[in-house]
Amino acid sequence: MKTKLINLLAVLAIIFSASSCKGEKQNETETSDAEEVREAPATALTYSVNTVSSVIEWTGKKPAGLHTGTIKLSGGEVTTETGKIQSGSFVIDMNTITVTDLEGDEKAGLEGHLKGEGEGKEDHFFNVAQFPKATFEVTGVTEEAGKTMLSGNLTIKGISKNISVPVSSKVDPNGVSMTSEVFTINRTDWGVNYGSKSIFENLGDKFINDDIELKISIQANPTS
Repeated sequence: MKTKLINLLAVLAIIFSASSCKGEKQNETETSDAEEVREAPATALTYSVNTVSSVIEWTGKKPAGLHTGTIKLSGGEVTTETGKIQSGSFVIDMNTITVTDLEGDEKAGLEGHLKGEGEGKEDHFFNVAQFPKATFEVTGVTEEAGKTMLSGNLTIKGISKNISVPVSSKVDPNGVSMTSEVFTINRTDWGVNYGSKSIFENLGDKFINDDIELKISIQANPTS
């Protein structure tokens, strides 16, 4: 009887553990092939991305912990009609990858590794010398389950995949503000394979999670 109870508890622990791991992923995106970019109506208003106040926050995880950081935008625009977003394109400056949870040499070392600095490490992560920019181009805007879903082609390292992201937005005479919920992408879909146990065998606990959590905050100003 005691053995059966122990076995039952072990099974429940495994189920609970698996469920907990799945629950850690926030708004996990599904990728598909790139789609046609959405064109704005001729009557739409255009706003230019404010590169000072717009930012992407990221979180990467591994068994030993996690790292957080930011990436800035270098340009882009948003169009609206009747107070709703119609189209948009955003340019992400990969040279601005910043680590926010470390300081000093550790911070500089991880930032350099992510950017591909150092002989033999160029393509470990984002290889910014070869791919200095990433982009997101809107392909659709829909309402699903009370949420606004922004679909677009995300291009990283020359690879384009379509994803859908839950966002909230505000449009007024002063401009457009748009913020995504935290969402998750699988970095290997864009060829960022370093330390991935789904790509490489025998990594033990030295792997880095495939999933990256992102949160996008966009501010855009009227063009005239």
